[in-house]
Amino acid sequence: MTDELFARPRAHIAPGAVHIPGWLDLDAQRRLLASCREWARPPAGLRTVTMPRGGQMSVRTVCLGWHWFPYGYARTVVDGDRAPVKPFPDRLGELAAAAVAEAYGYPCTDPYDTALVNFYTAGASMGLHRDSDERCDAPVVSLSLGDTCVFRFGNTRTRTRPWADVELRSGDLFVFGGASRLAYHGVPRTLPGTSPMALGLTGRLNITLRASGLDG
Repeated sequence: MTDELFARPRAHIAPGAVHIPGWLDLDAQRRLLASCREWARPPAGLRTVTMPRGGQMSVRTVCLGWHWFPYGYARTVVDGDRAPVKPFPDRLGELAAAAVAEAYGYPCTDPYDTALVNFYTAGASMGLHRDSDERCDAPVVSLSLGDTCVFRFGNTRTRTRPWADVELRSGDLFVFGGASRLAYHGVPRTLPGTSPMALGLTGRLNITLRASGLDG
């Protein structure tokens, strides 16, 4: 799925945490990028998230299915233009199910119903955090497009070591569930200028797929 001289092997980073390089081929990346550009348009489009203490995240985000805000979910953009959140496409649910089956060798029975699309420009980062606002423990599925990043995958107890730094490139898949479902993780830096030229993206997009476990 890439034209690298030596293929990067899949790796088990921690129990339940699997990195699969080059899972999306270039055509699949292009299709996903085109969708991200549509989702980013208002209403309920790309926004900057303000944390409860007033700090702003350096990435910009758009949500699908359920709108995430610190620290909860809603059906409207409660911290933005108040528009209804865009629907979660069936094809993303199918992609999430295929990703879990690829990572673990068996399907996930929980329905995926929400996505966060994070856009990183040069210098953007994401602090160590846990995906703990969901009511479902289905694995988190993470897809990367564009610039390479350093993805820091830590432990479930603290934001401190031990952690592993993984290089995520365009088309890579990272799945974490089971014992690692609530592990701290983040992106300390991206590597600007590393996006595949054929993709046509400046910066990095991360598409995170989750099963919320929410009703209504």
